[in-house]
Amino acid sequence: MIQIKRAYEQIAPTDGYRVLVDRLWPRGMSKEKEHLDLWLKEIAPSNELRKWFNHEADKFPVFKKKYLTELQSDETQSALQELLDITRKYPVITLVYSAKDEKFNNAVILKELLETIQSETT
Repeated sequence: MIQIKRAYEQIAPTDGYRVLVDRLWPRGMSKEKEHLDLWLKEIAPSNELRKWFNHEADKFPVFKKKYLTELQSDETQSALQELLDITRKYPVITLVYSAKDEKFNNAVILKELLETIQSETT
């Protein structure tokens, strides 16, 4: 099972393996408080794409398309493969993100992509 959670939410035993999927560390959070198993910043959108998107909901469809294209690039392929391997190894993983918007962020896109890949391989 893949779930997503804001970095500022309470950590729970049901989170399973916790992976931060942002390029930048969440503001005001300590590494001890986050209880992360992995910080996979290479899977995050590029700085250019992140700045362009600026968490503007109306840009989300274009952001999603551009981010999915980035995820197919050589630079992110190993990070995506690492994340896929984690989903196979652990029954529950939580993609942790820091964006305020719970519907329009890269973790939502990653979760959807991972679930699509999983369903195609089973």
